[in-house]
Amino acid sequence: MKYEIKQQDKFKYIEVGSGEPLVLLHGLFGALSNFKDLVDHFATQYTVVVPLLPLFELDIFHTTVGGLAKHVHKFIELRNYNGIHLLGNSLGGHVALVHILKHPERIKTLTLTGSSGLFENGMGDSYPKRGDKEYIRKKTQLTFYDPAMATDELVNEVFEITNNRIKVIKIIALAKSAIRNNLGEELKQITQPTCLIWGNNDTITPPFVAKEFNNLIPNSELHFIDNCGHAPMMEVPHEFNKILSEFLKKQHQAAATLA
Repeated sequence: MKYEIKQQDKFKYIEVGSGEPLVLLHGLFGALSNFKDLVDHFATQYTVVVPLLPLFELDIFHTTVGGLAKHVHKFIELRNYNGIHLLGNSLGGHVALVHILKHPERIKTLTLTGSSGLFENGMGDSYPKRGDKEYIRKKTQLTFYDPAMATDELVNEVFEITNNRIKVIKIIALAKSAIRNNLGEELKQITQPTCLIWGNNDTITPPFVAKEFNNLIPNSELHFIDNCGHAPMMEVPHEFNKILSEFLKKQHQAAATLA
């Protein structure tokens, strides 16, 4: 299903469905298509929102995890979302973490999948190898357990980015910012119920990273999916949506009991 990209002020986003807001943050090479199955599934119960993160629009000094988190905060304030279920993949997870640590008041739950913030094997420093599509194809395949997930369309998207000198500089700036912005013990401040959904075959943020997130975030639960890499919501959408549905349902039931 194709969704309309809306714009308000400088913010571009999609918003479909009705109910509590489920806000999805994509990663460094992410796009709206990464969340297609997730949006289709949850738009029947939630207002599903996917802001387009300005990975290449910010000036170089603000092309950082913190700069993206400020963008998300301003977007949430402008749209006046409350009781948010915040979800982030890869760099989007890192942005979600920085946001919730600074502005926890509107966030109801947090879901991370393949998130940076503690450790990641980035694609960053090796990306200036422009013009070599097969190299880009192999690097893109590393995102997934099944290399066939790196379709020609996806490889072409990444290839286009890596053939643009300014975009490459900003990709490297964001990758280095993610490495520098190691959250560590700060994660113990997060009080919201947190769901960690991880591919058992993730080579970018390996399983030990998920276990460390689970150790550090007090009210968190960890789910591993076999035969799955760095983007579970793309590679195994049925399993991913099932885990997330059960987690969110459990939070609704807990809130109803308290009420």
